[in-house]
Amino acid sequence: MKLSDRLQAVASFVTPGLRVADIGTDHGYVPIYLTEQGIIPYAIAMDINKGPILRAQENIKENGLEKLIETRLSNGFDKLEPGEADCAVIAGMGGELITKILDNGRNVTDKLKELVLSPHSEVWLVRKYLHNNDFKIIDEKMIIDEGKFYTIMKVVKGIDDIYSEEDYMYGKILIEKKDEVLMKYIYKEYNKVEKIFENISKNGTDNAKSRIAELEKEKKMLTNVINKLENGD
Repeated sequence: MKLSDRLQAVASFVTPGLRVADIGTDHGYVPIYLTEQGIIPYAIAMDINKGPILRAQENIKENGLEKLIETRLSNGFDKLEPGEADCAVIAGMGGELITKILDNGRNVTDKLKELVLSPHSEVWLVRKYLHNNDFKIIDEKMIIDEGKFYTIMKVVKGIDDIYSEEDYMYGKILIEKKDEVLMKYIYKEYNKVEKIFENISKNGTDNAKSRIAELEKEKKMLTNVINKLENGD
């Protein structure tokens, strides 16, 4: 099974030897790769829609992994019993949806050894949820796949360090590691904010003034992160 760069990064965050539940499995690529490579002994591929489950079943059968991967039609963690899996992978959906899935599945997540999460949007919302619900991010990675930026995080139960707004927005661990992809992302965001700022500054309306204040706050945060990434301040 050949994975995309994004899914390869997701799979690399799974601790070898753990039983995995892949929430929102789509084609079942991650469970297939992990079992096929002998990284994990067993997986449950889960999705809320029948189409992805049928595609996953076809791919599992094609790779001869029916005994190692089970499929379940499930809304989030609904069809997973506490203790059935050691690790849950949730990737390829928005941050708000991921936080809802985690919140609705607390009876299951409390028994997991780890979570591997890759929100496609509102990553800050996921970080904030984890921080406020006794989860600890122990590793993060940022990659570029087909021109898009993706964040992958490894999470365990525990109390995390104090986070600033910048840490929530851009990733405390990524900043501390001086992640090269994060640096590219930060510069891209800064240039985008600068262009919007220049265009709006020409408009004197009250709405424009309010937006300018927001942009100035964002520019300040981005500048602070750039200083940390470049100088370690």
